[in-house]
Amino acid sequence: MTPFERLYLLAEPFFPPLYGMVRREFKKSISGMPPSHRWTLDVGGRKSHYTVGVQANLIVADLPRTDEIQRRLNLGLNAPAARQVLNRRSNIHGYIYNDMTQSSWRTASFGCVLAVEVLEHVEQDECFVQEVARVLKPGGVLLLTTPNGDFVANTNPDHKRHYRRAQLVDLLARHFPEVSVSPRIAGGHFRRWGLQSWSLRAPLRTLLSGAANVLNRIESDVLPCPESRTRHLFAIARKKA
Repeated sequence: MTPFERLYLLAEPFFPPLYGMVRREFKKSISGMPPSHRWTLDVGGRKSHYTVGVQANLIVADLPRTDEIQRRLNLGLNAPAARQVLNRRSNIHGYIYNDMTQSSWRTASFGCVLAVEVLEHVEQDECFVQEVARVLKPGGVLLLTTPNGDFVANTNPDHKRHYRRAQLVDLLARHFPEVSVSPRIAGGHFRRWGLQSWSLRAPLRTLLSGAANVLNRIESDVLPCPESRTRHLFAIARKKA
């Protein structure tokens, strides 16, 4: 591991609990896979925080950053960001500009596909899921998160839709024989405070954000959390072996 990866793992408890949840589920999903199936495609992963230090070979695919909304919301990929991540990471083997709705990947290329907070940005969601299923190896798995449309209103200018749980199950089940969707991550003050950006120039804000994320992790993973308070849907979809 690189020095950056070691430092990141020390600080991981203070990052948003969504990252920790995806990281745990990703490690669990690939734990029994042979090495050939550990090639993973992270669609829209950018810095791919949730894969730091995981024993897998990753390719990050994203669209180029081309408009003001993408710049303002930190969406899409640009060359400086890609170079920075490749220099810091030991398990990311490439950054590719790729539209997952019309992918150029060969069939059965990956054992796992990650799509963390991506699907809500995709207009052609059916094509996206169909292509994911195509590029997965037999027995491969898709791990996906998206805002919980049952309880989270869509106020983001780049979000095409927020999926209700039943809608997401229906979409994935048309392309995968095994689908599980569950509500995750408690909402509230701690989650909102934890999403504040970190900066050495704002040490108090950074400390409060990190502390809020610890408390939000406890709310989400330890304490009982009513489904109506959850902010995300987490889906696992598995291809037939």
